Amino acid sequence: MKKYHYETVAGIFVLVGLLGVGYLVVNLGDVRLFRKDSYTLSARFTSVSGLRMGNPVEMLGIEIGQVGGLEIDQKNQAAIVTLRIKKGINIFDDAMASIKTAGLIGDRYVSVDPGGAGEILKPGGVIAETESPVDIEELVKKYAFGEVKK
Repeated sequence: MKKYHYETVAGIFVLVGLLGVGYLVVNLGDVRLFRKDSYTLSARFTSVSGLRMGNPVEMLGIEIGQVGGLEIDQKNQAAIVTLRIKKGINIFDDAMASIKTAGLIGDRYVSVDPGGAGEILKPGGVIAETESPVDIEELVKKYAFGEVKK
């Protein structure tokens, strides 16, 4: 009888442990299983060098979402970036999206200037004004070989 008691206690302990690990993975890993607390916008860039899925999207220095996807539009020769924006954040149709670098050699992120003079973009909308990242390596090459004009 005691043999089954120990096995039952051990089984309950393992089950509680697995539930705890699952909870931590979902909450700390920012996994979205059942809730839909964001909407998507897209932006077209001529280059998205260094940008990756999951990189932050910031507005006024505050993180408001993440990069949800990167695609190539071969017809228009552009890179399409899908942005997942937290619900409740309003971005207007005159907004501007820029790809910036955190620090001198840090990760890339998308900075959004929210605009304010136009209509609010609806889910699935497109940010028309974009600014591609500055290629630091190219600038250093130009400066080193004297191609930079004053």
